[in-house]
Amino acid sequence: MKKNKFLPALIFSLVIISCATVPLTGRKQINLVGDSEINTAAAQSYRQLLTDPSTKVISGTRDAESIKRVGGRLATAIEGYLKANGYGDQYTFHWEFNLIQSKEVNAWCMPGGKVAVYSAILPITMDDNGLATVLGHEIGHAVARHSAERVSQQKAAMIGAGLLNDAMADKSSATQTVVNQLYGVGGQLVLLKYSRNQESEADHLGLIFMAMAGYDPNSAVLFWQRMIAQNKGGSPPEFLSTHPADEARIQDIKKWLPEAMKYYHHQ
Repeated sequence: MKKNKFLPALIFSLVIISCATVPLTGRKQINLVGDSEINTAAAQSYRQLLTDPSTKVISGTRDAESIKRVGGRLATAIEGYLKANGYGDQYTFHWEFNLIQSKEVNAWCMPGGKVAVYSAILPITMDDNGLATVLGHEIGHAVARHSAERVSQQKAAMIGAGLLNDAMADKSSATQTVVNQLYGVGGQLVLLKYSRNQESEADHLGLIFMAMAGYDPNSAVLFWQRMIAQNKGGSPPEFLSTHPADEARIQDIKKWLPEAMKYYHHQ
């Protein structure tokens, strides 16, 4: 295969043009995929999960209403911050918060604000503060565009391998394929495994987001202590997969608490 001498310069140009900044943390990231593409694909996968016969969506209960209430407060606070700080036109969220009956200790947020909480995590969240810790963390992934970043990394790898034409010939189709691979389709949702750096960033953002929404960020330490205790003597739940080491996570959260408390106003 003939080597394309212009490829390195093209890759460099794409990286420069597609560089984005994560709100609050200020981290620079590559973004080669638009929100409309990945949000549409995520919404389709989310709807497919909720309508699958094997999925039991819980509604009308106190727990289900708590998830919608806490999620709504977080969403309002986050969108208010983004708009006030010049990010408003850079994000499009269509929020949904659903409780799913499951023995799996887990929760997640897809791009565009599609959120699910599995019932088995509720005994660990215990109250609204614990729930805000979980939802803030998961929404942090969406605000930091971690899914788009993963898709972009895959596209960049394809470009680096000399497959630029194939990668860019049909962006929407390519994005749809990658998102389906990341999140899965059909009755079984295969969740994206974020890197440890992304998980730490979601911890950081989540702490600030819950404070913005009027939930005490100090309670995040207690939640993660309960979550870690849940893991003793067994394999980690999905919620802890690829996450930072237990003690490192607690220490990082304590380090970020003074910053988060600047946003905290009890409601």
